[in-house]
Amino acid sequence: MHGSETPADEVSSIASRTALILETNNLRGGANAEEALASMKRLVTRLALQTVAPATLAQWIITHDGIDAAARAEIVRLAGRTIDFVSIDASDSYYDAKNAGFDYADPERCDYVAFCDSDCNPDARWLEYLLLPFTASAPGAPLVVAGRTSYSSSAFGVALTSIDFMYFPSTLGTSATSNFYANNVAFRREVFDKYRYQELPGVYRAHCQVVGMRLLADGVKLHYAVHAHTEHRLPDTRRELFKLRWMRGEDSVSLTPYLVRSQLPSSFQWLARSGPIGPGCVMSARLFYSLKAFNRQDLPPLRGLQRPLGVLLLLGLSAIDTCGAITRSLVAMFSPAPDRKLEALSYHRH
Repeated sequence: MHGSETPADEVSSIASRTALILETNNLRGGANAEEALASMKRLVTRLALQTVAPATLAQWIITHDGIDAAARAEIVRLAGRTIDFVSIDASDSYYDAKNAGFDYADPERCDYVAFCDSDCNPDARWLEYLLLPFTASAPGAPLVVAGRTSYSSSAFGVALTSIDFMYFPSTLGTSATSNFYANNVAFRREVFDKYRYQELPGVYRAHCQVVGMRLLADGVKLHYAVHAHTEHRLPDTRRELFKLRWMRGEDSVSLTPYLVRSQLPSSFQWLARSGPIGPGCVMSARLFYSLKAFNRQDLPPLRGLQRPLGVLLLLGLSAIDTCGAITRSLVAMFSPAPDRKLEALSYHRH
C-alpha cells in the first residue's frame, strides 16, 4: 500500500482505472425481448449493489445485438451511472462479444478490464475481491486474476461444478491456477490485448481454456481469487440442459489437440489425430479430476445421502458429455466436420 491508504482505497484506485465488460449473448436464447430485458435488469440491479460502487469504475461496457433506446435508458437508471452500449452483430459469438467490449475500453482511462456474464449472479463483494490482488506492490502484482465460478450449492450444482468449473494448480505459484473462465476474470489491459480470444471454429465454450494454456506456456501467472465468487445459472429447461452437456462433450474433440500439445510429450502427439481415442482419454482424465474435485471446491460440502447422490449425478452428467464427444469424433472420421450452429441457450429463471 502507499502511504496511509487502506485496502479499500487501493481497490477504489484500481476500480477507477478499470472497465467492466458485460456481454448479453447468453440472454438471446429462448426469450422474447421483454423477458431478456427483465433478466438484464435483475443483473444490473445486483451489480449496482457491489461493494465497489459502479460509479467508481472508469467504464461500464455492455455488448448487445438489439437492446432498444428505452431499455438502455432503464438499464442506465438502475446502474446509477453512464454505460457504453456496444452493438454487435447477431451472428457474433460469446467470445467475439468479449473482444468487442475490450476494444471499446478507453486505453487512456482503463489499465484493467474485468469480465462478467449475463447468466451469472455475482456475490456482493465479487468485484472487490477480483480487483484486490492488483493492489499488491510491484513486482508482485499479478497481470491476470481469475475469480471462482460455481453452480448452486445443491447436490446437482455441486456435481456440475466439479465437471465444469474445476481449477487446476499451476507451476507458477501456490496462489495461482492454470486455467480460468471467461465469466469471472480480470486482466491488465495490455495482457488481454496480447492474448485475446482467438477464432476456434466449431468450439462452444473452450476458448478461455486455450488462452489459459498460452498464458501458462509464456510464464504469465493466473492469480486465483477464491473469494471473487459468482454463481452460474442453469439453463431454463431440461432439454437445454441436456443440449449444454452434449455440446460440452463435443467441445472436448476440438480442444484435444490443444491439450495434447500443451500437456503431453512428443511421443504422445499422435493422440491429437486419433479419432475418438484422444477425446476419450480427455473425458476419462476429466472424470478422474472431477471426482477428485467433488466436495472440495469451496462450496458447502454435501453430507449424508446427499454425498452419494452427488457422485451419481456427476457420473451421469459425465456420461452424457462423453457420448457427445465420442459421437462427434466418430462422425468427423467419416465425413467433413459439419458447421455447428451454436445457438444461445436460455438463462432467464430468477
